[in-house]
Amino acid sequence: MPRFLAVYTMKPEDVARFRSLPKQEQDAIDTVGFKQWTDWEARNAASFPDRGGMVGKTTRVTKDGIAGAVNPFCGYIVVEAETIEAAARLFENHPHFTVFPGDGVDIMPFVTEPAS
Repeated sequence: MPRFLAVYTMKPEDVARFRSLPKQEQDAIDTVGFKQWTDWEARNAASFPDRGGMVGKTTRVTKDGIAGAVNPFCGYIVVEAETIEAAARLFENHPHFTVFPGDGVDIMPFVTEPAS
């Protein structure tokens, strides 16, 4: 079955706006969102060979060395689906962007086979 990398994206300014909300409001959003997210994962568990996770601040390594960096990536999950369209449909109305301040989910096909 084809595999796809789904990367959750969130703009830094949207994270900052969320974090500026009163703690009680953040907690209320978290309660609703985490429940919806875990329910979504449970409904679609057969499609996720690697549930991935959320990620923190970025460190980038280049020919010039190691430094902090900023990008919109905030998490990932590996998806198995017949097509990229089928993989994308799994994320329609996802709580990442319907409850939380997420920007979207980028879905990319793996072009190499997984390591054995």
